[in-house]
Amino acid sequence: MSIIAIVPTYNERENIEPLVRQLLDLPVELRVLVVDDNSPDGTGEAADALAAESPDRVLVLHRPAKLGLGTAHIAGFRQALSLGADRVLTMDADFSHHPRYIPAILDKIADGYDVVIGARYVPGGGTRGWTLPRRVLSWGANTFARTMLGLRIHDTTGAFRCYRRQVLESMDLEAIRSSGYSFLIEMAYGVQRAGWRIGEVPIIFEDRRLGQSKISRREITRALWTVLRLAWGRLRGRGG
Repeated sequence: MSIIAIVPTYNERENIEPLVRQLLDLPVELRVLVVDDNSPDGTGEAADALAAESPDRVLVLHRPAKLGLGTAHIAGFRQALSLGADRVLTMDADFSHHPRYIPAILDKIADGYDVVIGARYVPGGGTRGWTLPRRVLSWGANTFARTMLGLRIHDTTGAFRCYRRQVLESMDLEAIRSSGYSFLIEMAYGVQRAGWRIGEVPIIFEDRRLGQSKISRREITRALWTVLRLAWGRLRGRGG
C-alpha cells in the first residue's frame, strides 16, 4: 500500500526539516510531498535538500506564488494520485498536527472508513496553547458549519486528514470553489454528500512552535461565506 503525506508550506523553514524527519521515522512506510508556495524564507530550498537526501521518500512541488491552502491541497492530491498513492494524508507543517497520530489515523482507515480526520472536538481531543477567545471562535465556527450543513463530523475545519484514493478520484476537485481554509469545510461537505464513510480520531492540536499563524480575519470571513453558500445550495437541493 502506497501512502503519501501532503504538507503545504509557506514560510515554514524552521519547521519543515524536523517535521519531515519525524514523518520518515514513523513505523509506517510513507512518502512526503511538500507543496511549497514560493516561500520567501527558503522553505522550498530546505525541502529540496531533504529530497536530495531521501529521493525515494521526499518529493517537492514548487508553485509560483502563495495561491491558497485549497489549491495547494488539490495540486498535492493530483500529484499523489499520479504517483500511485492508495492513501493520501494532509497535514500542517507547524507541528500542530503531530506525526505521532498518523498510525492511529491509518488504523481507522483500515477499519473501513473512507476518510479519517484528526479531530479536536471528539472525546480525547482538544487544543493546547490557545487563548480562550481562539478556542471559542474555533468551537463556534465548527458548530455553525455542522448545524448549517448537516455535517456528522465534529471537526469540520481540521486539515489533518487521510483519504482513500477512491474518494479523491470520485470528487470533482475543479468544482470546489473555496481556496483557503474554507476549502476544508467544502471538501468535508462534498465527501459526506457523496456517501463516503468519515471517521474521526482524537488529537491534541498544539499551537505552532515556530513561525506565524496563517489564519487571518479574511480567512474567517471566507469560511463564513462558504458555509452560507453551501447551506443555500443545500436548501435549494443543489448541494452548494
